[in-house]
Amino acid sequence: MPVVVVESPAKAKTIEKYLGSDYRVLASFGHVRDLPPKDGSVDTDNDFDMKWEVAADSRKHLKAIKDALKDDQTLILATDPDREGEAISWHLLEALQPALKKGSAVSRVTFNAITKTAVTEAMAKPRQIDQPLVDAYLARRALDYLVGFKLSPVLWRKLPGAKSAGRVQSVCLRLIVDREMEIEAFKAREYWSVHARLATPGGDEYDATLVSLAGKKLDRFDLAAADQAAMALSAVASRDLKVASVAAKPASRNPWPPFMTSTLQQEASRKMGMGAKACMSAAQRLYEAGLITYMRTDGIDMAPEAVMAARDAIKAKFGEKYLPKSPRMYKNKAKNAQEAHECIRPTDMMASPDKAKITADDQRKLYDLIWKRTIASQMEAARMERTTVEIASPDDQVGLRATGQVMLFDGFLRVYDQGRDDDDGEDSARLPAITEGEAARLVANAFDDELAKARDKGGDVIAAPAGLQGGPGMLVSEAAQAAARQHFTQPPPRYTEATLVKRMEELGIGRPSTYASIVTTIQDREYVRKDKNRLIAEDKGRLVTIFLLKYFPRYVSYDFTADLENELDEISAGDRLWREVLSRFWKDFSKALEGTSELRITEVLEAIDDALAPHLYPPRADGGDPRVCPVCGQGRLNLKTARSGGAFIGCTNYPECRYTRPLSAPDGEAPIGDRVLGEDAGDQISLKTGRFGPYVQRGDATEEAPKPPRASIPKGWEVASLELDQAVQLLALPRPVGPHPEDGVLIEAGIGRFGPYVKHGSKYANIADVDEVFIIGMNRAVEVLAAKQTRGRGAAAAPLREMGDHPDGGPIQIMGGKYGPYVKWAKVNATLPRDVTPEDLTIEQALELIAAKAAKSPAKAKKPAAKKAAPKAAAKKPAAKKPAAKKTAAKKPAAKSDEG
Repeated sequence: MPVVVVESPAKAKTIEKYLGSDYRVLASFGHVRDLPPKDGSVDTDNDFDMKWEVAADSRKHLKAIKDALKDDQTLILATDPDREGEAISWHLLEALQPALKKGSAVSRVTFNAITKTAVTEAMAKPRQIDQPLVDAYLARRALDYLVGFKLSPVLWRKLPGAKSAGRVQSVCLRLIVDREMEIEAFKAREYWSVHARLATPGGDEYDATLVSLAGKKLDRFDLAAADQAAMALSAVASRDLKVASVAAKPASRNPWPPFMTSTLQQEASRKMGMGAKACMSAAQRLYEAGLITYMRTDGIDMAPEAVMAARDAIKAKFGEKYLPKSPRMYKNKAKNAQEAHECIRPTDMMASPDKAKITADDQRKLYDLIWKRTIASQMEAARMERTTVEIASPDDQVGLRATGQVMLFDGFLRVYDQGRDDDDGEDSARLPAITEGEAARLVANAFDDELAKARDKGGDVIAAPAGLQGGPGMLVSEAAQAAARQHFTQPPPRYTEATLVKRMEELGIGRPSTYASIVTTIQDREYVRKDKNRLIAEDKGRLVTIFLLKYFPRYVSYDFTADLENELDEISAGDRLWREVLSRFWKDFSKALEGTSELRITEVLEAIDDALAPHLYPPRADGGDPRVCPVCGQGRLNLKTARSGGAFIGCTNYPECRYTRPLSAPDGEAPIGDRVLGEDAGDQISLKTGRFGPYVQRGDATEEAPKPPRASIPKGWEVASLELDQAVQLLALPRPVGPHPEDGVLIEAGIGRFGPYVKHGSKYANIADVDEVFIIGMNRAVEVLAAKQTRGRGAAAAPLREMGDHPDGGPIQIMGGKYGPYVKWAKVNATLPRDVTPEDLTIEQALELIAAKAAKSPAKAKKPAAKKAAPKAAAKKPAAKKPAAKKTAAKKPAAKSDEG
């Protein structure tokens, strides 16, 4: 029977169900070949010849395919419908050539969704491998290899602590570093706004904002200080007002187009806090289950039959009035659009989230998002009425404006409204019925509550002139019918994964299939950390970026990277030759590499120090030299690197002066340097700073005691505000808690390299809070130690979840381990990926993880049933132990045939 090859076993299982017993469907488990991770895999002297190597864990999968081809030489390559999928098919064909006879039938099929209709239609329209797509992959892979294996060693040698560089990752990192520098260079600017609470003759209240003063339209910074705001506030509060005009204009909002990869990642981040990697993992499962179309795409167009199905679903679920007269058509606006694919949509429009059978929580939420966005994209527009009311004083010295809107018809908003990264300022307040020419009465005491809340929160009270009241950040008129609010301009926000992907897409950097891995890579390298969903550049990331900007500016240029992506697109369209693109790139890149061969580390640090000088050494308020050490007053500050790869600012008088501070020290941070905290038991207790951070010390080093008692400052403690009693407590650790009630062995509490702990003999147990080390009592200590023992190796841990039996026999279980949950089958233990929880793991995923782990450790991957055979043989001949061992060994060929 014909052999069909796809990437994953889950996909293989679904497709085999659709094709029936006439086909054999096998999985390649992703790429089967790659460039060996060593220098020379791309031969730049031999027309960029690439040396491929079959991965160790892929040999078993290739063998299974080769064995299947012995019965039928018809090979159908059905990998994903994108550049990467085409490359996997090409690799498979290259690796399987020795098993194929001359004239063997080899074809390529693609389908945008794993449904019976899509699969059967694709099988009826086979084609050959698209060589231009493969060429584009080869060029991309070679480029990434050359940058990674030629530029990374330069980083390792010239910049201590740096890990590696990447063609696209380094540009992505630059975006985050540039944003961080913008934030730190930002200077807040003060401005004020004035507001009034007004009432109609009928008593209905509404809010208005001052927009003109003394006959002049107010711009944002016209009221730049409290005294100007006070004058404007008095002008409003002292005048009679009336409605000058009322303008009501109809407005409409059209729905957003269906999802493509980048917009799906952005919306999943906004609405669900889901990272790009987790989003794509959940989408992959939905695709393999046949619930959505292919999830790596730049396209937003929808197949005509899908459009009609969406319209049918809208009519059935929401009625005719929500259905536009004609279908909505969307055209792709993305820069550098990849090979045209359909949008990401449900395969069955009638399968609403409440009807789709999805057990995993993240997949269910993501499917809900995709279904709603798709359905909404074909719905009627939302209709509303926007009203603008202009209010003025009779002398035209004061002008205010009130705005609001009324929803007339919700349209697509009944189903879906897109999340926002930042407030877009849209005013959705409701206004009462207001008539032109009517009086606008100021409402007394309208701002009393706001003023009281501001005062309760605390803060500096704004000094108020006569006739006004002051509060933190605001001024209020005497009768509290008007208020002025203080504002400060805000720095640009740090990137989230959503806004970073959006910015990369705008610049034409990367592609749908790469966004998730790029963002994950720069975090794994510790160049960037995520805090409250915001991406923050670490010192390592700053140094790498500045180094690359200094010595390889072209290769971290946004335009250059986007232009290179354009060239790769042209290769995939058959308009460029991939080797020519590589040749032109390598010619300039190799020269840039040669230019750094003579660089010394000290030169690099000096260059980076100079490049970062405006950021590292901002002007001082007293006008003094920002490079002079603030502790000793004699040494100069310069950039230093630590063994860990981080960087800091230190004094040139080290070790006499131990002043240090981080690169990104916040404004006003007290300098960290040696200082005496006080005396205890006749010893001087000092705070010092060493190469591994701040610490406290008892006494001074002498010939008799070259290493006096020391203790590192725990994470979370404020070094600048450290007091004597805290230092003494640290130096007294480990603290005796008391003898254990069972054996009398002393229990101690302390802080070690892995954090706070309690110790009983040679047994340690971690505790969560550093402060608990100083107060933990006997009952709590015994409880912590007992809990650790039940989790230890001595007790058989209960499975977190039973998955069922393996096809080869034996239970599959999810266990909790020291380094996180893992799948256990026989002797195979496979760690769960970070983005997969024990509750969400499917049996197909578990089998993939087990197979991948077993391929690396084949000795452990024996069937559990084979182990049971030995005792049976021994039972027949108790004395003949050796023959029994032979019989057990003789079962190995059977295991091999099962694998094949």
